[in-house]
Amino acid sequence: MSSISPANADVVPGGQDTGPAQPPGRASLLGISLNLRQSGIYIAFALIVVLFSVLTDGALLQPQNISNVIVQNSYILILSIGMILIIIAGHIDLSVGSVLAATGAIAAVLMVNYHMPWPLALLLTLIAGGLIGAWQGFWIAYFGIPAFIVTLAGMLLFRALTLTVLGNQGIGPFPDAVRTLSNGFTDGYLGNIGLGPLGGADLFSILLGVVAVAGMATAQWRTRAARVRYNQSVDPLALFLLKIVVAAAVVMAIVVQLARFKNLPWVLVLLAVLVLAYSVITTRAVFGRRIYAIGGNLQAAVLSGVKVKSVIFWIFVNMGVLSALAGVIFAGRLNQAGPTAGGSFELDAIAAAFIGGAAVQGGVGKVVGAITGGLIMGVINNGMSLIGAPSERVMLVKGIVLLAAVAFDVWTKRRAGSASQ
Repeated sequence: MSSISPANADVVPGGQDTGPAQPPGRASLLGISLNLRQSGIYIAFALIVVLFSVLTDGALLQPQNISNVIVQNSYILILSIGMILIIIAGHIDLSVGSVLAATGAIAAVLMVNYHMPWPLALLLTLIAGGLIGAWQGFWIAYFGIPAFIVTLAGMLLFRALTLTVLGNQGIGPFPDAVRTLSNGFTDGYLGNIGLGPLGGADLFSILLGVVAVAGMATAQWRTRAARVRYNQSVDPLALFLLKIVVAAAVVMAIVVQLARFKNLPWVLVLLAVLVLAYSVITTRAVFGRRIYAIGGNLQAAVLSGVKVKSVIFWIFVNMGVLSALAGVIFAGRLNQAGPTAGGSFELDAIAAAFIGGAAVQGGVGKVVGAITGGLIMGVINNGMSLIGAPSERVMLVKGIVLLAAVAFDVWTKRRAGSASQ
């Protein structure tokens, strides 16, 4: 079977493709042409960080607070990785909060009640999450029930399963290794280095940051070179290098701040691995191209030979596994599995995907964008907490941000459509 490129991919003569196309809609800022859909989310994120840094007198960017933002939102970020794949394919999953709670409860019973070694218990929990995803994926992909209905039913079913497993009470504490994965930090392996007014930072963490920046820059350069080879439009070299430098500066600034506190959180290392793996899947693997193809134009994907049912089935299995992983992380952070865990987490994960650039109709979205969207929600929560804003005001702001993100997506589509006529 030949691979299929998504409907919104750039196709060159000869039928070759280079993955999802740059979405339409550009604007000029200070003489620099910017792709609104690709760059807008990062500009918005930067502005939100600057705003709350000013409002909190710099408390937002303190090393301990940056660490708190990452650790407190790690499970939402994990969920958003799976959710973005489902939304790209044109579906939705309303059950991830309940699945997170149910799998956290399963992990607690295995580790605490049955004293099972945590690696084996973790493996069985991930398998349980995969089976839950397979259950839902079967009804959606092979039975033809809309994902909205299946996962809405799953929200109720797996919340009931959580209450049944826990007996309406919390179970804990978890083993030290699980709590370390959820709340712990990497050790300082090479000692601290002097950074002038920034204070000391662990050298090993700094080197990891340098490796991450080098990998990011190399991947971006290779992507640009591929587009140039196929005569596709790319940013001017000066703008491209500016983006790389700014992104590298931001990453290194965060790494330095984290290294000054207690070094890198283990959940950040886990997230980095997941983001790298899923970014490769969505941009380089045939399976990822087929997800975009299904969301971009379902009929074209079917006619091109894509096994649509199989792809849909496996993205829901993947969502179940990631929900289980997030469930273990969340339960380990609280040091117990509770019957109310995961409440409204599905809304946060969906919001992260849409704020991060996913299209309502499917076919558009990036893993990095979903992570950025999740961080925007986390910064808003954290920043408004630091300034003492009431919870209803936090919900108001998050709702406005979500609505604005979707409105922006619709606006760029209409603008592109009117320009092409």
